[in-house]
Amino acid sequence: MKLQYDITDKPRMSSRITLALQQMLAILAATIAVPMIVGHGLTPAAAMFGAGAGTIIYQIMTKGKSPVFLGSSFSFLGAMTAAFSGGISMTLGLLGVLIGAVFAGLVYVVLAVVVRKIGVDWIDRIMPPVVIGPTVSVIGLCLAGNAVSKMRSGSVLGLSEAGDLVPLAGENIAILCGVVTMVITILCSVYGSRTLKLIPFLVGILGGYLFSAIITGIGYAAGIDAIKIIDFGILSDAILPNGLVSFRSFISVPDFIFIKAFQGISEISPTYVVTILTAYVPVAFVGFAEHVADHKNLSSIINKDLITDPGLEKTLLGDGLGSIVGSFFGGCPNTTYGESIACVALTGNAATITTFYAAIGCMLLSFVTPFVAFVNSIPDCVMGGLCVVLYGFIAVSGLRMIQHIDLEDNRNIFVISTILVVGIGGMTLKFGAVTITEIATALIFGVIVNLLGGGGRKRKTD
Repeated sequence: MKLQYDITDKPRMSSRITLALQQMLAILAATIAVPMIVGHGLTPAAAMFGAGAGTIIYQIMTKGKSPVFLGSSFSFLGAMTAAFSGGISMTLGLLGVLIGAVFAGLVYVVLAVVVRKIGVDWIDRIMPPVVIGPTVSVIGLCLAGNAVSKMRSGSVLGLSEAGDLVPLAGENIAILCGVVTMVITILCSVYGSRTLKLIPFLVGILGGYLFSAIITGIGYAAGIDAIKIIDFGILSDAILPNGLVSFRSFISVPDFIFIKAFQGISEISPTYVVTILTAYVPVAFVGFAEHVADHKNLSSIINKDLITDPGLEKTLLGDGLGSIVGSFFGGCPNTTYGESIACVALTGNAATITTFYAAIGCMLLSFVTPFVAFVNSIPDCVMGGLCVVLYGFIAVSGLRMIQHIDLEDNRNIFVISTILVVGIGGMTLKFGAVTITEIATALIFGVIVNLLGGGGRKRKTD
């Protein structure tokens, strides 16, 4: 595709900061969701810092040749939860997630060494575009339900008749706020000036937030719970702790997990280490498949083969070491983000300098109380509207990879259809405590069907 900024381009400073902020907001929703889901002392601010630190390591390892941001990986949710199961204390659990991240990162390092020794030709044979393309589409399509679910929900919670915390806002008004976000993003991308076309996500989020704030203000003024979308209490509690302005109203240190994790070292046992090992390592191999798919997808977007330059061994090394470093601070193993790739595809900005700035920004802003509070207060429906566009772009970018595949060849049709049905159908594989995600399962099925059809042989693609 035609890029506004290539990998080595250096936009002027004001553009770098704006583009970096946009990328940060695009990845933050998912990045902070992981620690919020896991809990047990993991915090969004620490995850932000860890994501930024991991991304810098990745950029160093790849010599700034791959415009990818690393964020908290959803693939490890089960493994992270397992670290706290069975009555494990919080300190030992935090140590467990740190140990698990090291194990997972080392898997990537070992795979990087293997790739360096035997090359990448085998990857092209077992995972050609006919396999990778629909797999990338599945990544976006599997997230579609998450986007729609977010669009139907506000952030202000109240008690239901059953005593459960549920969003107070009506579903239709939440969807309206999501649609406004989506429409603003699309209009900026299609009809906006050159500058607006580079930052449609940023404008979309801010526009959707402003619209939601107006609706919420009316709700509070009129006493109508059904249109209360934004929980302003998140902002007031963070900026005015105990109702007073203090230093923490502006600057606060994230709760880095390494500070508490090593307090649990006295409780550790060989059995617990083995439990962590079996929970994390298999997931790392699943992550490897997704890593390859992401970089194949990005390669098609920026018109450069990242598998050969900087090389898969360097991207794997960057991903693995970045995951270890990121987990040291935030507890969440990192992974290459589809949202980041979609951001490149939609805006045409592949300049890695902006990715580097985004990483630095994440680390610095994780200390800024008002910014962290603002990010935490963005309602689900606004992020859902943005995610509809983001996840859609991921799906379409996968279809772009198979546009030259010969669909008159039944072998290709069987490979593509198998991947789409298995992935969208949500098939997962469970082996004890290990669950292989639907994306990885779809890829595995695709590889098998491709090999059964003679995948190693050259096929007609034009």
